[in-house]
Amino acid sequence: MMTPSLPKSLVDNPRLNQWVDFSHPGRATVRSGKVEIGQGILTALRQIAAEELDLHPDQIDLVAGQTDSCPDEGFTAGSYSVSVGGASLRLACADVRRLFIQAAAARLGCPEADLSISDGTIVRGGHPTGLSYWSLRDEVSLDRAYSGEARPKEPETFRWVGHKMPRLDLPAKLSGSGFIHDLHFPDMLHARVVRQQRRGRHIVSIDERALARAAGQPIELLRDKDFLAILGTSESAVYHASKRAETAVTWEGGESLPSDFGSIAWLKSQEAIRRVHATGKPDPDNVAHTISAEYSRPCLTYGSIGPSCAYAVFADGKLTVWSHTQGPAVLREWLAITLDLSPEQVTVIHAQGAGAYGHNTADDAAFDAAFIAMRRPGKTIRVLWNREDEFSSAPISPAMVMRLSADLDKQNRPLNWRTEIWSPPHVQRPGLNGNSNLLGASAIEGAPPLKPIDDLPHERGGGATRNSVPMYQLGHFQLTHHMIPLTTVRTSSLRGLGTWANVFAIESFIDELAEHAGVDPARYRLDLLADDRARKVIEEVCRMSDWFGRPTEIGTGSAKGLGFARYKNIAAYVAIVAEVTVEEDVRVDQIWCAADAGLTVNPDGAENQIEGGIIQALSFSREKLPFEDGAVSARSWRDYPILRFSDIPPVQISWTGSPYDPAVGVGEASVGPTVAAVANAVARALGQRIRRLPINRETIMETLLGEG
Repeated sequence: MMTPSLPKSLVDNPRLNQWVDFSHPGRATVRSGKVEIGQGILTALRQIAAEELDLHPDQIDLVAGQTDSCPDEGFTAGSYSVSVGGASLRLACADVRRLFIQAAAARLGCPEADLSISDGTIVRGGHPTGLSYWSLRDEVSLDRAYSGEARPKEPETFRWVGHKMPRLDLPAKLSGSGFIHDLHFPDMLHARVVRQQRRGRHIVSIDERALARAAGQPIELLRDKDFLAILGTSESAVYHASKRAETAVTWEGGESLPSDFGSIAWLKSQEAIRRVHATGKPDPDNVAHTISAEYSRPCLTYGSIGPSCAYAVFADGKLTVWSHTQGPAVLREWLAITLDLSPEQVTVIHAQGAGAYGHNTADDAAFDAAFIAMRRPGKTIRVLWNREDEFSSAPISPAMVMRLSADLDKQNRPLNWRTEIWSPPHVQRPGLNGNSNLLGASAIEGAPPLKPIDDLPHERGGGATRNSVPMYQLGHFQLTHHMIPLTTVRTSSLRGLGTWANVFAIESFIDELAEHAGVDPARYRLDLLADDRARKVIEEVCRMSDWFGRPTEIGTGSAKGLGFARYKNIAAYVAIVAEVTVEEDVRVDQIWCAADAGLTVNPDGAENQIEGGIIQALSFSREKLPFEDGAVSARSWRDYPILRFSDIPPVQISWTGSPYDPAVGVGEASVGPTVAAVANAVARALGQRIRRLPINRETIMETLLGEG
């Protein structure tokens, strides 16, 4: 029977036929609401299903992210794909296997224990029985709820789970057909949308002749208030017209950002909703020292290598949309709301995009295509964003300030710990706070006013407060969250949300406390950790990096630094050691990582996720989104440089987890510890603490000169 302890996806989608069917002889169709965004989830889910159904992976057709057939699993986000989506699929498949074993035993008149399944056929005593999933499918109805009676397999019996398998999605991508951009439909119209670039900005005039001359081939314009699209059968013509629109379309008004937007002073001066969370009882009587420090991070953007793309067709009263959204079912709901359709009239089909590390512009492109398709029935509309629009109009990952204070006892252990965070919200995906959060939908006639904005609640993992609670033993902890309800721009989710800034602050502060105590930073952490798995990853990364072999000499220009966290305090444990050299700039020479994700379904995929998070974190540590004249000023990679291949150091990864522990998320787990490890290494190399990101030459010089 259903219980609250079941994974959420199975609670929300309890019927077995939502997950599995055997309608094609010799094959199983397995469905998932979680989608492939480069994390290898399709491969891992196929391994899970093959394991529990006793099938070969090649017998499984995996369908993901199609709203007319797949379970609604919300967003593919938060490192929940395996821990929740995979866990739900595992239980559903185990229950399906149980039902077919029961049916076969009844047919053969034998105990269930005598039977097993091999590649979908029922076996008794090592011999085929002539029965299979397919021969019994008419006798076993899967239109029933999960029973809770099946027992998933134990690790010692695994045939597929826990073994490296080639990624399902890579062959097509390597051959030029794996991305949404590669889709093609007959009778297709290309479209580009001319962006507002500031909330509340209005179109004053359009030089249609200039646009037509730039196109050089026939185009048409579609306008609804401040939504302007350029359409044509030639992608080149539409592109050239959209470039000309930068000067041929005149705008006025709109909300401007202040010149100091995102600065520490600006964040602290804003009106905010103040929330306090506390655990434990303060101990003021045994305080020997109090140490405080303030850390900050700037605004960042998403920088997906491939710009967003979407397709839509409206025919016979039905709207079909192809999108690289992270939430097909949520997008379906909000497309229906904004376009005045019923959800039954809308189908969203996930197609893979070129990078999704949070709330990028995939949903915006989907709305663009859907809105245009509704006004050009029968035509398939292809919308592609410009690189300039990706920088100027994408949601922004918000700046944050984190102020930490600790009361220490005579042994320099923290008795009372206080954290204050100032930040706009980190979550404005479609539907959050009752807003569509779709850029195009806010520009059309009759767009509803923006409802009050808030962050993801701390109790649900938090946005700005994510990973703000240290895992270390503290007598009393108090968190004060100053949530800034910013409406001038969209601020939303970037990989890990507030995690990596909070881990950077916590782990930098722990290093500062260790320095005050005169204790090695690794030993100081180990003394404050009661969680054996946490201790083990720190001990392992110290072994890998020879941390205790030769003590770092402070201020010599080269040093190692340590960072640790468990993502959201419920997912993977990760400890990182970074070795850096600081000369004219910061060079990361080596990264060592120890991780514990419990059961790793596909070790190769898990390792790719950890390494990918490390590399992206190295880039995060040096990125900063520029602003000018009240808006984002970045238009190209020259304005917003990211990590280059030549900057990537050697990375070594070691796993310490047990397959008997539940699988937990790894996709966002290494980002925070990596930024923290680099910051701590730079502090030791310089003999000077850098508390303000990005860690680059400019920030270092300002800190050394006392300006930071």
